Amino acid sequence: MPISPQQVVSLHYILRTADGATLDSSLDREPMDYLHGHDNILAALESALEGCDVGDKRIVSLTAAEGFGERDEALVQYFGRDAFGPGEIGVGMRFQARTPEGQRSVTVLEIGERQVKVDANHPLAGQALDWDVEILDIRDATRAELSAGHPLGLDVSHTEIEDKKVRR
Repeated sequence: MPISPQQVVSLHYILRTADGATLDSSLDREPMDYLHGHDNILAALESALEGCDVGDKRIVSLTAAEGFGERDEALVQYFGRDAFGPGEIGVGMRFQARTPEGQRSVTVLEIGERQVKVDANHPLAGQALDWDVEILDIRDATRAELSAGHPLGLDVSHTEIEDKKVRR
């Protein structure tokens, strides 16, 4: 059954930069599941997987714009240190910030006595990316999944228990 909208797709992936450095991989953990046609993954990646079948392997190369967007230096800003409240902050820490566009994740770049420099760009913004994907399973989504807009975990009452672990 080829991938089409309203289906739950289970896949393994390796995410690499265009120069081949591995950024993330699902190979050492559970496969990733997503509901096709519901914006659960990057649009360009989803489009490239349309029509694939179980067992298919594909390398999908995305430009920065197709991936997490181009870097926008206007999203690098300074905030007063008091905006972060009490507690210790450190370079590399991520916070949720309220912006006119809604909630946005920011990364701390520098910490001064009175100001903190943050970057609201996605950490992978500006990078071309390669997704090495293997399709493991495709199934029709349940009504509950379609209503939720994403895959749901299996109902434990209908799941086999093996070695005292609930399989997902």
